[in-house]
Amino acid sequence: MTVRIHVDDGVATITLDRPEAMNAIDPETRAELRSALAGISSDDTIRVVILTGAGDQAFSTGSDLKKTMPPKESFAQLTFGRSQSDSIMGSVKIAQPIICAINGHAIGGGLEIALACDIRIASRDASFGLAEVRIGSIPSGGGTQRLPRAIGLSSAMLLLLTGDRIDADEALRIGLVSRITSREDLLPMAQAMARRIASNAPLAVRAVKRLVREGLEMPLEGALELERYAFGLLRDTEDRIEGRRAFQEKRAPQYRGR
Repeated sequence: MTVRIHVDDGVATITLDRPEAMNAIDPETRAELRSALAGISSDDTIRVVILTGAGDQAFSTGSDLKKTMPPKESFAQLTFGRSQSDSIMGSVKIAQPIICAINGHAIGGGLEIALACDIRIASRDASFGLAEVRIGSIPSGGGTQRLPRAIGLSSAMLLLLTGDRIDADEALRIGLVSRITSREDLLPMAQAMARRIASNAPLAVRAVKRLVREGLEMPLEGALELERYAFGLLRDTEDRIEGRRAFQEKRAPQYRGR
């Protein structure tokens, strides 16, 4: 197994486990990660996901070129005959928030995986880059689209067109990551974030994720209307009533996801 899953109190931790290959994504890892995400997406007991890498060098350096051969199918077959996207993170619509704990290099497809997550935090020795233009290619796993949405057009264009690599401090400055910390404190930081999210009302958390993700693709007026609709759906849920009662009674709420 090249992907490990550990579930504790509503938090699922997925670990890319090929440290000897800097957690590069080979076909087996790709299939296992897709399967892990698909299983989690259908499990309502899991409220938050942490995604990280094994070892002390890399989160992931992207596709394993030694094991990833050119496809035998034509481009038409791949485009119109395939039932799922070739992008690992684009193939599963997962409702739970995903925190990416970047423990080292996040290069190429590794950074594209991180970009598909909702929150990114990193160790201070992490580095980031999409260098595909240097080898006559493009970041085709969502990099050209997610990076500008994450950090803005100018900063994204600089990274995409030069292929330069940046360190954790620069990633924090431009908003690519939300926090940086020591390698030793990275996973505990991610777990603390996950527990805070998991303690909130799960339907509200999922609604916020969907509203933000879908709203980014919509005109503001339509996005605001979608927000009002979601508020109406949540208004009379048991969890919203429980949240108010708990506040009045000065106790921790007991959310049940309904």
